[in-house]
Amino acid sequence: MLSFSFLVGGSFSFGSLIANKIDPVALTAVRFSIATVIIGIAALMGSGMKRSYYRAPWRYIVLGGLFASYFVLMFEGLKTASPVSTAAVFTLTPVLSAIFGWLLMRQATTQRMVVALVFGGVGALWVIFRADLSAFLAFEIGRGEKVFFVGCVAHAIFTPLVARFNRGEPALAFNFGVMSAMVLLLLVFGGSAVLSADWGSLLLTDWLIIAYLIIFASTVTFLLLRFASLRLPSAKVMAYTYLTPSWVIGWEVLLGNGAPQPMIFVGVGVTMVALWMLLKNEHAA
Repeated sequence: MLSFSFLVGGSFSFGSLIANKIDPVALTAVRFSIATVIIGIAALMGSGMKRSYYRAPWRYIVLGGLFASYFVLMFEGLKTASPVSTAAVFTLTPVLSAIFGWLLMRQATTQRMVVALVFGGVGALWVIFRADLSAFLAFEIGRGEKVFFVGCVAHAIFTPLVARFNRGEPALAFNFGVMSAMVLLLLVFGGSAVLSADWGSLLLTDWLIIAYLIIFASTVTFLLLRFASLRLPSAKVMAYTYLTPSWVIGWEVLLGNGAPQPMIFVGVGVTMVALWMLLKNEHAA
């Protein structure tokens, strides 16, 4: 999940550079079509794809629909919202995951975890608003942030459902099922967007960004999230998203958008403490 948060941070920064060039549905459909082929080849070379792995295909359709919603709405939000503000919205995902984890899986959350979730959220938001107390208190939300919030809800539901719907299928075979259903839904409901997109106008740098999104922000993060979701409670899985704002700041610096002021690292420290609280083993009463 540490690697997951790092790669997701990059998707915010890079995604904002291409969000207004290609329709979000078209971009998501193409990137996951290629990612699905990669996962499929890996599955064939590894555990294989037995027919028994794909019983009850409705499971894959539900998960694929949720994941597709998250990515489409992320890029729709990035059309008008900055990478930093969208990452701020993403910090709400751990709390949402804890709620849906209890509703869907009855995963209990201890008092310490609740405190840590709130603590980490405040620290992450402090990073997002660049240590500006007035901006922090105002918390003005624009259209892009509202759109992405709906996507975050879908992401938060997806996390506990992975554990609930998995019936012992190997990771690659299961991921292939989910991603195939995701692509199918995107092509059914957004095939016209794929065909009408002006792919020829994209620059080399745009294709490199798409390559990053396909390989790292799609295929690798999907594997990481699935691996973690089967081994950790939903709240702990998504707690790592508190690191995403810090990663976004780092990515923005690498892209030449300026370094943060020293007070920013107060928030970084707070998120680290929250992570430590969440990762300590504790059985809920």
